[in-house]
Amino acid sequence: MTEHQHSHRFERGTDGPKVILVGVDGSDSSLRAASYAGGLARRQRALLAVVYVQPVMAAGAALGVPVAETTDEIAEDLVAQIRDSAERVKGIFDVRWEFHTFRGDPYNGLVTVADELKADAVVVGASEQAGHRIVGSVAIRLVKAGRWPVTVVP
Repeated sequence: MTEHQHSHRFERGTDGPKVILVGVDGSDSSLRAASYAGGLARRQRALLAVVYVQPVMAAGAALGVPVAETTDEIAEDLVAQIRDSAERVKGIFDVRWEFHTFRGDPYNGLVTVADELKADAVVVGASEQAGHRIVGSVAIRLVKAGRWPVTVVP
């Protein structure tokens, strides 16, 4: 295989990513990931796809808290935070962005949206949960999938 063939094998777009997907869940690291991805989208003139996958909890796990309402409130709060950030920097740069939210597990949700939007790059925050250091985070699973360049923001 020549060097020329090798470089084309991994190239998605010829002049940088056109769709940058970022997963958000309200954690500080995911909001830093959204900021990073926003800057990347601006520089690449790409679409920023912000994705929040609302967790589905097992029956009784919420101890009487109406889970659907809670996760909807989180989604609305995230949209408000992103809109607020976008408004504050509107004069500096314009980023085309869209927000996607649905229920499911974060890994499969991000994979589904990345495939549907033909994402060129995926950005996620590093897991802030101690258990993930052992069992593997969504970020590690996305990297292992090997379908897109994945950036993990601390």
